[in-house]
Parts: sequence; structure tokens; C-alpha cells
Amino acid sequence: MSNFWWTLADCSSRCRLAGFAAALTLMFPSPGYSIEPEAEVPQPSVAELLSPERLPIGFYTFEPAEYWAQPRDSYWLKFSNWVLRQERIQGPRVQSLGQWADRTLSGTEQSLPNNESYLRIGFATESEYGSLAQFEPEARFRLDIPTTKKKLRLVIESESEDLIPLAERQRNRQLIETQRSDTQATGAFRYLTQIGDAINFSNDLGVRLRLPPDAFWRATAGKRWRLDEDWVLNAQQRFYYFHQDGWGERTWIGVGRAVGNGWHFSSSSELEWVHNDRKFVAAQIFSLRKRTNNRLIIAPRLGVLGESQPNWRTTSAFADLTFRYRLHSNWLYAELIPALEFPREEDFRDQASVVFRIEMFFSGMIEEDRL
Repeated sequence: MSNFWWTLADCSSRCRLAGFAAALTLMFPSPGYSIEPEAEVPQPSVAELLSPERLPIGFYTFEPAEYWAQPRDSYWLKFSNWVLRQERIQGPRVQSLGQWADRTLSGTEQSLPNNESYLRIGFATESEYGSLAQFEPEARFRLDIPTTKKKLRLVIESESEDLIPLAERQRNRQLIETQRSDTQATGAFRYLTQIGDAINFSNDLGVRLRLPPDAFWRATAGKRWRLDEDWVLNAQQRFYYFHQDGWGERTWIGVGRAVGNGWHFSSSSELEWVHNDRKFVAAQIFSLRKRTNNRLIIAPRLGVLGESQPNWRTTSAFADLTFRYRLHSNWLYAELIPALEFPREEDFRDQASVVFRIEMFFSGMIEEDRL
């Protein structure tokens, strides 16, 4: 009988200890566990991961309705196949040339990836009042060779934008090759550095590749600020000196923000000193931009150009609308640009034009949008 009461007392004490432990667990739960059920994070499906919104714009090259369509033998199909074959062949060659020159100059067996070398060729035609459209070939190139030891680059370009008039630079996409200024190719050593923590600074020392050669120096500083949750401010200051054309100065300021429904607004102001004419020229540009789908970009613009001599006055105003369509991947594009210009020398009478252009980019690293 004594064993019975002893066993009963032992069971009662163990029950009290178990209840006390349960109470402590409720009052102080373990950090790894919770009284409430854990929420499970839903994982995206394969269809969502491969949707056009999540993949790069160059992944889908045709509409969904055309996925299983049979190709039709045509002249355009043969031509497009030739173009695709050239990009696959020439693109790696352009990139390899930059990497080879990088390794040669730096004296090492390594080269920096993603250099900005490219070859850009195309055909453009313009139709104006009373004139028929004529196709003109276009070609531009850049050999950008970063070295691996210092922030030094060798940059060879087909043109120098410092010698292109401001009005021409602002309307560059509206013009065909025969309407652009011939500035000759340039070669320069560019040293990159920073002022403080945020201002990017570069110094260029080079020559225009012609006979006789024309030496030049150029210094550029730029910075980007986020003013608030919506507005972004960019600024660039440049000074340059060409032995035969004298010195010059350019100040550029631009602000931009998203305005809803996929549209992005930007406004830019530029002031430049033209040494030969002893005057300032200025430009004010307002533009909108929208990607309507993974192929088409629409960009309307309004611009006003002016000069300081003989007094401050408007020299031209223009409006254009760019339709940029991605034909294949992210290196073959077509453009349609209707434009209106109101130049002072024509008493501000409208001068209408329409430019159609096809461009190809042979490069190892392709930027998504080139407007």
C-alpha cells in the first residue's frame, strides 16, 4: 500500500512539472517558432519567369501569334538572314579587336570586359517638300580601349562632337549623312578620375586624324543628383581647345521624371561658346519618351535654338516625332522621324521632312536603346 501512495505522489509531481513547462512555453516562445502559423512566400511559376515583362527586350523577336508560323521564302527573308549572319560574325570581331588592343597596351594577359567599341552602319533616306527620297549610307565607329593598370583609355572615334554645330547635334537623328558636318576622325588618350565622391572627371589629349594633324585637349566633368522621389538632375561641364579652331566651352543641364502611363518627361538646356564667331549659342529641348511594347519606342520633341550675336535672338525652332522599332534582338533597328523646322533664314516658314533609317550595330556589348 505504501508503494501505491508513493507512485501516486511521484506522478502528481511530474504532472505539475509538465504543466509548468507548458506555461513557460506559451509565455516565452522559442525564437525559431511562433504561435501563429508561418506565411509561405509564393514562388513564381515558370510561365511568369519567362513572361516578356521579366525577360530582356532582345529575348522575344516576334509576336506570340507567329511562334509556330512557317517561314515564307522571299527576298526579305534572304536579306535578313544575311544581316543576322553578319552580326554573328562581325560582332565578336569588333569586341575581340578592343580586347586585343587592351591587352597589348596594358602589357598583361587580361582585358577588361564590356568595352564600348562598336561599328554602327545603316542606310537613311529623307523626303522633303519638292524632293524625292534618296538612300544614303551611314557609318560611325568607336574604338574604346580600357587599360587594366590605370584609369586610362585610348578612344578613337569617327567624329568629334565638339566641332559639330549645336543646332546639328540637337537635330542629329533628323539628318542624313550628306547633311552632317565632316569633322574627321579623332584619337585621344582619356584619363578618368573622380572629384570628391560623386563628380566624374575626364581629361582627353589627342589629335584629329588628318594631314596636317590638329592637336586638342578636352576636360569634362559630370554629376547626377536625385532632387526628390520623382525628379532627377544631370549636369555636365566641358572645356576644350583645338589648335586650329581655338577653345570652347559647353554647359549642359537636364532634368527628368516619370509622368505616368509609361511616359518619361525630360527637359535639357545647353549653352556653348563658339570661338570662331565670338558668340554663344543655346538650345532648349523638351521631350517625352514611351516604350509602348518590347519593340516600339515613341519620342516626341520640341526645341528652340538661339544665339547671342548680333543680339540674343531665336535662330530656329523644330518639332519631331521618332518611331524607333526593334527589328531583331537589340542590335537591328528601324526609325521613322517626321519633323518640322522653322529656321530664321527662311523667315520661320515651315520646312517639313521625313527620315527613314535602318541601323545595325556590330559590337560585343549592345545598349538597349539608342535614340
